[in-house]
This record gives sequence, C-alpha cells and structure tokens, in this order.
Amino acid sequence: MSLPVRARRSLFASLAGSGLLLNACMFQPGADDSGDGPLRLGFVNGGSSQFHTCLQRSVEITAKNNFARLVTANSAQDPDKELANVEEMIAREVDAIILQTVSTDALKSAVEKAQGADIPVFLTSVSADPDDILGAVVVDLEAVGKLDADWITGDAAGREVAVGIIAGAPGAASDLLVSGFEKALADNARVVAKQPGMFDPDKARVVAEDMIRAHPGLDYAFVANEQMAFAAREAFDDAGATEVRIVTVNGTDEALAALKEGRLSATVSNSAGDTGELAVTNTIALLRDWRAEKIAKTPIRLITKDNADTAPLYCPEEI
Repeated sequence: MSLPVRARRSLFASLAGSGLLLNACMFQPGADDSGDGPLRLGFVNGGSSQFHTCLQRSVEITAKNNFARLVTANSAQDPDKELANVEEMIAREVDAIILQTVSTDALKSAVEKAQGADIPVFLTSVSADPDDILGAVVVDLEAVGKLDADWITGDAAGREVAVGIIAGAPGAASDLLVSGFEKALADNARVVAKQPGMFDPDKARVVAEDMIRAHPGLDYAFVANEQMAFAAREAFDDAGATEVRIVTVNGTDEALAALKEGRLSATVSNSAGDTGELAVTNTIALLRDWRAEKIAKTPIRLITKDNADTAPLYCPEEI
C-alpha cells in the first residue's frame, strides 16, 4: 500500500466534530425505513490524541459517504465517561455503536450495557469475544510493538544496550503495545525504565527528562505514539542525549519527515484513516447482512527513512 493510498486524499472531506452531536447526513434517493434506509451509527472515541482525531475524521467522512447518520462522543480516557457515552448512544437508539475503548475493564461494561439494549457494538483497535460484538477492526498492537523491538535488535547487532519505555495511558492499547515490545526484545537489550506518558506530549517530556537523568547511558527509547516521541526527542536533545534512538508508532506525515531528518529512527504505520474507514463500512455491511469480515485487520508496516516515501496515508486531509 503506497501511492494508491495517498491518492485517496482527494476523496476525503473534513467533518471535524467535538463533544456529542448529531450529524444529519445525506440519504440515498428513495430510501425509507424498510431496512434499506439510512442507518444511525454512534461513535464513542477514546481520547483526543492525533490518532483519535484522525480516527474520528475518517469515521465522519466515511459515514457521510455511505449515507449514514452519525452521533459522536469522546470519553477523554475516562472509563466512567465511556460507559456514560454508551448509555447516551443507547438513549439515542442508534443502530450500532462503534467504540474506541479506553480500557479492557471499560470495554466489558460497555459491551454488556449495549447487549442489554440489543444494540450491537463494533470495536476499533482491539477486539473481544466475537459472540459478544458485531465485529472489529483490529490493530495487532502486540505485533506493532514487536516490529519496533525487532528494529532495535537489528540495530544493536548483539551489543548490550539500555532501553527506556514511555508508555501511553494504562489500558488496552498501551498495555498491548508495550507487551509486544518487551516480549520481542533480544536478551542483549535491557529495559531500564518504564513510565506512562498518558499519550500526552507534556507528560511524556517530563517522563523523558526523568528517564535520561536517571539513565544517562540510555541507548534506545520506545514511545507509544509519535506526539509523545517528538516531546521525548526534545527532552533528550536538551539533556545532550542526542544519540538516543527513538522508535514509535503511527506513521504520520510529521513522523515521516522526522525519520528522513534522523530525529526518529523507526515507526510502525497503522493508519487511523484505514481503521476508521473499515470500521464504518464493515459496520454497515454487517448490519445489512452483506459480505464483510467480522474481525478485520488494519495493515501495519515498519517505516524507516529508507521507505518513508512509500508509507500509507495516516490521516484524511481537509480539501
């Protein structure tokens, strides 16, 4: 996936939304309520990082392009708010809820609540028991972490090296990323520090400052998203630790530029645009009993400066 993905830029239109709102989208000519009419979908986002923002933009654009009404909400990394948002979607009688969960505990409660109201749940990024959900678009987060770990293993070439981990917010996505990374690290790569950056660049900067102060010989850092990685890069550089090599996750345009400049060493592409698009199209297909994968996968790919020019488009762009 390379140039054809980037060519899709012209198909997207920006429909940025915040809070909880109802978008009245276009309907198919002659549509009615017999089962072929417009669906009302609820999208509960997990936060406001660049991934979440791009995911929502993709969901909104794809819903409009598929003549679906959309209700959106943001849980702001708060499990209690996630459950409240799901309850709000139930009250609005949506046909299905697309959910980017904030934690596995929150996910269980949200799915049970929706099941009780006979409203199917479609998950993004992570999955659950297939019998409990309509479907999912899964980012194999452990495999994402493994790709970054494998890059470090190859780059270290058998040397004893020190590795720091700046995780995201404790919960489903970050825990799986870090687990995949740690399990795949070679024996010669020792994790000397691990702290959550909460998917917040300001927090990540403080974590990186503390990390390099405590471990001035740090060789590598695994950072759970690129926004935090840029903050960590600044903190390391300010401390004179310009040789620390950072591996991270997402594949945004800003990160591709940083790879070419040497500020980042590797990232793993997992397009938020692809995830959002698949979530909406597969939700609609499964509700309509059309052919669709129940558990689909967002493609992932290790990106370095050598292949940055062919990386997939991460986020739908405004026209």
